[in-house]
Amino acid sequence: MSNSFDFFAALLVGFLGGGHCLTMCGGVVGIFSANIPSHHRLSLRFKIWYLLSYNSGRIASYCIAGALIGYSVEFFALKSHYILDILKLTAGIILVLLGLYIGRWFNGLLKIELIGKFIWPHISPLARRFLPFKNPAWAFPFGFIWGWLPCGLVYSALTWSAASASYTSGALIMLGFGLGTLPAMLAMGLFSQYLQKTLNHFIFRSIAAVLIISYGIQMVFMAVVSL
Repeated sequence: MSNSFDFFAALLVGFLGGGHCLTMCGGVVGIFSANIPSHHRLSLRFKIWYLLSYNSGRIASYCIAGALIGYSVEFFALKSHYILDILKLTAGIILVLLGLYIGRWFNGLLKIELIGKFIWPHISPLARRFLPFKNPAWAFPFGFIWGWLPCGLVYSALTWSAASASYTSGALIMLGFGLGTLPAMLAMGLFSQYLQKTLNHFIFRSIAAVLIISYGIQMVFMAVVSL
């Protein structure tokens, strides 16, 4: 039951954070679109296949990261329940920061993205090996590599995966999160201007922020009670 709830909660967080995806990955979509073969670029059917392949690779990278971090924490969590409670507390705090960031009330989450900026320059050149795309399948490894782009939204979900202390739960949380971001990422390649206007609207951002903050506060409360 808990795994199922975490999956759907992560799905919701990914969807509500779609506005951040548009801001963070706008440049990636530009590179992506420019490297689709010219004879496929004007075909909506082929463009959808490229987008699905790219996003499948991206979500696969999230699942692997979630599984790895969940597995690495599992051993230590078995030794002490305090470690798990602290991780849940941390995950709750980061979700609150994520909500504040989405609402544009506090940008402290951006500092968390600095964690990956030292590693990313060494990973990103690998993606260029798959450019330009020869067919939709080539977009999968490109998306897999770009899935490791430093992103506070992804890091917040990974902290949640760590708190699960299970490789299956960690992968499931990241799968839900990745699927939640899928509508924004698919639409960004097809009608990004309309979607960006909707997701960045004050009302949508505020509702999304309040929902995420509420869930984060609940997670913090449960962790504190367990300590």
